[in-house]
Amino acid sequence: MSNDVLEIEVRAVFPTSGGCAVFVGNDEKVFIIYVDTTVGAAITMFMNGTPKPRPQTHDLIADILLSLGAKVERVVINDFAEGVYFARLILSAENELHQRKIVELDARPSDSMAMAIQQHAPIYITRALWEVVEDMSGVLRKNEEEGPENRTFGGPE
Repeated sequence: MSNDVLEIEVRAVFPTSGGCAVFVGNDEKVFIIYVDTTVGAAITMFMNGTPKPRPQTHDLIADILLSLGAKVERVVINDFAEGVYFARLILSAENELHQRKIVELDARPSDSMAMAIQQHAPIYITRALWEVVEDMSGVLRKNEEEGPENRTFGGPE
């Protein structure tokens, strides 16, 4: 990977009044991406390795990719505009002749992160975006210390 991106990880997922707050970052900084409840639950299940009684949407997509000889290579969160994050989902596929093809798709960061966690693929952020995201490490620490019963975490403004 180039110096234009930084590897990050999902640090925590907390419910909010309107969905879930996904805390993403590294030891230096953490920022929040708000997602709907179903994707927040999927991210949490993949992080915890929770078995599901039947396949969910992300499981179906993973099975389709696998059957086509494809997998998630990486995710790059690359933009933020009007309160919305944007991402690129990079897939690799190999055919029966062992020829490799890379496919890059526009995707929601929430779905991309869920699939990356599920398939143990890295998540990156562009350095330019990293420099401008607000550090929410203090909010993460406070929410981890207080426990679920005392969280007063809202959603996006």
